[in-house]
Amino acid sequence: MSQTRTTALPENDADLFTLMRTKLFTAVVGDVMDLLGYKNQFLAPRIQPLRDDMVVAGRAMPVLEADDDGGEIEGRANPLMGRPFGLMLRALDDLKRDEVYICSGSSPTYALWGELMSTCAINNGAAGAVVDGYSRDTKGILAQNFPCFSYGRYAQDQRPRGKVIDFRCTLRMGAVEVRPGDIVFGDLDGVCIVPKSIEREVLSGAMEKAYGEKRVFEAIKDGMKAQDAWDKFGIM
Repeated sequence: MSQTRTTALPENDADLFTLMRTKLFTAVVGDVMDLLGYKNQFLAPRIQPLRDDMVVAGRAMPVLEADDDGGEIEGRANPLMGRPFGLMLRALDDLKRDEVYICSGSSPTYALWGELMSTCAINNGAAGAVVDGYSRDTKGILAQNFPCFSYGRYAQDQRPRGKVIDFRCTLRMGAVEVRPGDIVFGDLDGVCIVPKSIEREVLSGAMEKAYGEKRVFEAIKDGMKAQDAWDKFGIM
């Protein structure tokens, strides 16, 4: 196999996430995690960008949602459940620069993200939103060019149907565990979670693989057979 090029990664998050958005794609990042034994790092394929060119890269700020139709009334055993949206407004205000609002836990019967939430997130410098459910106010989100990944468009509101019950907590989304500070990376091919403990190894390997794939593409384009390309580069 030809020697690969080692690419130094930026030390600060802002530059690191810019590098990911411009030089990497989820397929190579996922491939590297597979080789390291992390084989369940992609969220469900139905979670897709609202627009094909949207890319999200940032630190996970996990948000736990739950269905609730008990109403906004006093005297509930958990006073939190009497508040509009539960802890959602606090979670939005707590978003930090380069963080991703990533939400799961509820049934897919209402929207978990919208235009005003996007505006709040932009004001805080957040990187995007990934929700295990629907989003709404699509025109408004697209007009703000805010990266939003969801099941798709559905206007039904969460207020009378669900509440945020915790945030900055560990989530399980299908087979994927999402912890605060993990890297959330999404593009047209899906969303993957890079555990913080292995992020440098994964992203360095992904940069090398992305560089190698360009060489393989040119070789095959020039007529090299698939088996010969594999034997020479070890990439396909």
